Amino acid sequence: MYKTPDGKEIFVVDGHVHFWDGSPENQRNIHGKQFIDCFYAYHTNLSPPEQRWEKSKFEKYSMDDLYQDLFIDGPDDVAIVQSTYLNDFYKNGFNTIERNATVAKRYPERFIVNGAFDPRDGEAALEYIHYQKETYDVQGMKLYTAEWHGDSKGYKLSDPWTYKCLELCEKLGIRNMHVHKGPTIIPLNMDGFDVRDVDYAATDFQGLNFIIEHCGLPRLDDFCWIATQETNVYGGLAVALPFIHARPRYFGEVIAELLFWIGPDKILFGSDYAIWTPKWLVEKFWNYQIPEDIAQERGVQLTDEIKEKILGLNAARLYNIDVAAKKARLAESPVTIAAE
Repeated sequence: MYKTPDGKEIFVVDGHVHFWDGSPENQRNIHGKQFIDCFYAYHTNLSPPEQRWEKSKFEKYSMDDLYQDLFIDGPDDVAIVQSTYLNDFYKNGFNTIERNATVAKRYPERFIVNGAFDPRDGEAALEYIHYQKETYDVQGMKLYTAEWHGDSKGYKLSDPWTYKCLELCEKLGIRNMHVHKGPTIIPLNMDGFDVRDVDYAATDFQGLNFIIEHCGLPRLDDFCWIATQETNVYGGLAVALPFIHARPRYFGEVIAELLFWIGPDKILFGSDYAIWTPKWLVEKFWNYQIPEDIAQERGVQLTDEIKEKILGLNAARLYNIDVAAKKARLAESPVTIAAE
């Protein structure tokens, strides 16, 4: 829970969290090292100096670190853990649903675990979707369209096997598709993150919500045009939000564009933990105002009511979280660290 300077309590749903293992012991090849090194470069270049971690902790942090940073030091009430496998780069996967489920098992009120699928697995992908629903009752999936898979360097949401997977998700009630469409990460290819395939899938799967993580950056214009016409396309602020520190005027341009095009009900907060921690992001966001000339040119405002929607209420709606009931349950369970 985030308490504003005037004492108001804000319900926070962190829509983009990871529990990864990028350690040298888990790296399958040079690409595993390149990937986590790229993440660490984002971390060091965009974080305030006092928020920067040692490299060894960044590569592999503990469950207690995760819980401490999100819920004790941080303001999160609920965190959505996104599964990302990268099996071509990591021996045991980077951030699998099995690993993520361990933390959710310990703290079930605090975590929502999302699954993942790779349509290039064909029939096995459909079987794995069934398994995740039956085993973990997933409500969402993380789709990583630029992920390598043998000789393939990516796939599209419009591919035939992706459509078969999306059809199954819709049938099973797995409604929230979190799609990485943002900056490239070495060694992945930028064209694998192109947002134009979102237009196909969103039109053809009206029963699904497409949360476009990183709001398409650096293709913000393309994303905004698509998300305006597609009522089931949303923008996730992970990666965009840290610019509130490093380049606050640039962040003003991004958030003003999103508010102008898609409005305050379709923007979701995400810290992208552990690249960044939510405490400083939420604090800076709550105190932030769009530069006056940018706000006037777009005709938008970033009011406290809008900030409250972005920080938690929009994601709560997509995940059917009864905010009042959740607050009551969390009040009965004080935050503590369990012994490893």
